[in-house]
Amino acid sequence: MKHLTLLTFVFSILLFNISIAQNNFTYIGVEGCVMCHKTEKQGSQLSIWRNSKHAKAYETLKTEKANQIAKEKGFTTPAVETEECLKCHATGYNLDKAILGKKFKIEDGVQCETCHGPGSAYKDMKIMKDRALSIQNGLVYHEEKEKFCINCHNVESPTYTGFEFEEYWNQIKHLVPKK
Repeated sequence: MKHLTLLTFVFSILLFNISIAQNNFTYIGVEGCVMCHKTEKQGSQLSIWRNSKHAKAYETLKTEKANQIAKEKGFTTPAVETEECLKCHATGYNLDKAILGKKFKIEDGVQCETCHGPGSAYKDMKIMKDRALSIQNGLVYHEEKEKFCINCHNVESPTYTGFEFEEYWNQIKHLVPKK
């Protein structure tokens, strides 16, 4: 019983520290990530993202088609100003400006930090080279990628036509090549 109590106490402190640390993380924006993630040696993550629909997600909200969909759903604001649209098309639309870095741009749509978390504390090369240290400093690594993706790719989306995870994942995966 004492072991369980001690374990619970240690776990609580750990969660508390992680929670506090996460509150200090800030979003640096795509430009803060590209310095290291644009080369072929690193996996060409930048070009994979730039050529994806994720990179253009915010822009799609500026179209007449998006505004028509928003209107049909009963919204009175343009799609690019509608929270129900922004939640899957942009990072940072609802965040305190204090945690958005100077180079962060909402216009970058579904960007690096949408999936990987705010990068201020893990962006340094020394930290990124150590997976555990990166995660400790806020890098989000999704064990269940499909589960994460269906937060947006689901029937709630008015343009949903199905979600074939493996097919779509193969279009956007951006792994670091094995050495």
